[in-house]
Amino acid sequence: MTNQPWWGKGAVSATLLILFVFAASLASDKWVSNSQLTLPLLLATVVSMGVAGLGIPRLKALKMGQVIREEGPSGHQSKSGTPTMGGLLVVPVGVILGSLITREPEASQQLLAVSAVTLAYMLIGGFDDWRSLTRQTNTGLTPRGKLLLQTAAAVVFLTIAGWQGWISGTVALPFGQGLPLGLMIWPLGLFVFLAESNATNLTDGLDGLASGCGALVFTGLALQLMLRGPQGDPALAGFCMTMAGTWLGFLVFNRHPARVFMGDTGSLAMGAALTAVALLSNSLWPLLVMGGVFLAESLSVIIQVWVFKATKGVDGEGRRVFRMAPLHHHFELGGTNERILVPCFWTATAAFVVLGLLLRPLG
Repeated sequence: MTNQPWWGKGAVSATLLILFVFAASLASDKWVSNSQLTLPLLLATVVSMGVAGLGIPRLKALKMGQVIREEGPSGHQSKSGTPTMGGLLVVPVGVILGSLITREPEASQQLLAVSAVTLAYMLIGGFDDWRSLTRQTNTGLTPRGKLLLQTAAAVVFLTIAGWQGWISGTVALPFGQGLPLGLMIWPLGLFVFLAESNATNLTDGLDGLASGCGALVFTGLALQLMLRGPQGDPALAGFCMTMAGTWLGFLVFNRHPARVFMGDTGSLAMGAALTAVALLSNSLWPLLVMGGVFLAESLSVIIQVWVFKATKGVDGEGRRVFRMAPLHHHFELGGTNERILVPCFWTATAAFVVLGLLLRPLG
């Protein structure tokens, strides 16, 4: 085994990430008016750790071992049998604590709607994971079936949000600008639900990668909501911090070497929660910027498939832009150890979060 730099050790890098998120939360509470982010973050982190710690042995007892696809990197075969569906343990922690952030009537209704669509995507992912486990394959639901269920849950959320008048038809942009979409906000909202949930799903391929990136993006969304002052939303910011704490608590067991995976159960729920918060708080632009790693992972798959099909010859083979998609596998097959790769992706996400804060909408 080659020597790894100190920050490439799973426990060290995870600890640094957790400290970074808490430092950002404390700084917001100290210097931003009406910011109260640290308490929900701390509570969710502690509860999530406790629930995950108690639940992982139960997942093992139920033989919820991950099935690793044969065409993936050879080093991943050692992960086979690691308990999956960890999202089932911790996602409810985030939505339950998050839904209790405020007693203000409209804000409470919004939090309930965000919690409901998050749980709906968790169940869709759970069904997909369960079918994979029972069939002992890496595929559960058919792509079409999975997409239809995701679409149905998103349409219900968007219908309720539209009925209540919660979503603006103008997308807030930096420097006081806005993009007036009118009715086009609804197909865009549906697209973002599908794109974001599948992007977070694709990112969940290395120990701690999706959970760490997710915690950072949720934190970034919360911070920009508080920095927007009267145009922000403290209730949704608090919900974001409970979700950030949920994934930090999970990261304690999900960092390398992972003792549990979140599965589609967790990754789809993560993407749905990010989208729902972004739509209700007019934060689609910050989500796009802060979720740069999610976007890159998704685009790498799209580019790989498109180029392969466009250049496919009579032998059935086409060109590949990447060694393997999603993007993290490209670097992995290039010789970068996942213990180095994951902290690098976390760092990139932290940079995207800072950029998103600098380019946040003013209203």
